[in-house]
Amino acid sequence: MTEAPFKDHFSHDSGAYSRYRPHYPEALFAYLASLCPARERAWDCGCGNGQATLGLAPLFDAIDATDPSTEQIAKAPAHPKVVYACAPAETSGLPAEAFDLIVAAQAAHWFELDAFYAEVRRVAKREGILALVSYHRMRTGVDIDTITESFHRETLGSYWPPERAHVDAAYRTIPFPFDEIEPPEFALRASWSLEQTIGYLGTWSAVKQCRRETGADPLEPVAKALREAWGDPAEVRDVAWPIHLRLARVFGHGSRKTRAP
Repeated sequence: MTEAPFKDHFSHDSGAYSRYRPHYPEALFAYLASLCPARERAWDCGCGNGQATLGLAPLFDAIDATDPSTEQIAKAPAHPKVVYACAPAETSGLPAEAFDLIVAAQAAHWFELDAFYAEVRRVAKREGILALVSYHRMRTGVDIDTITESFHRETLGSYWPPERAHVDAAYRTIPFPFDEIEPPEFALRASWSLEQTIGYLGTWSAVKQCRRETGADPLEPVAKALREAWGDPAEVRDVAWPIHLRLARVFGHGSRKTRAP
């Protein structure tokens, strides 16, 4: 099978991605760990700059974190339990039947899924957990959300990569050939300034694509609108992103069968 080319939407601005992306709640990782047969080893697949990796580290003896982008991994903080490696999701090079938990956080929509699921079945322990995590668009308040929603749909609509549609559909359109576990609700939460909010919008892949195709910066007019709506730029606002999970227990090495706990 020919491996699909790596679609790199983030490496060239990995520093901004590290600064301006929200952090996952501790409760999410505690829940995932509670489902696992043991807490010896976890794989953070498509780890980017290590946002989910560091959330897993207190809960497992060892973490393998892989990403095809060397630039993203270079921005990931070192941790004594974590081994980072540059590798695609579909051919990780990790040992077979080794992992209690496999997590892909805001990453699975970029994978060649049939090959990734084959890799999951190869490396998961019997009864190991697979979790595909995504988060939806930010929720700040009607005045700000109206601006950011219009920016997402109208200004940037044609510049989003097609894989982004899976995120907008809360990952329900991603093929998932497992019997699912129904999770509780989670959300990412932050208290952000105007500058942080604008910085986050600048990490969107469609912003980068629009700049490449048009030579113009679509962020400038939306930043102006946000400054007018925000008021005092030093004011901090509460921001939330609903989390969506596709979750299953991998029943056994080499098997397509799963079962709920």
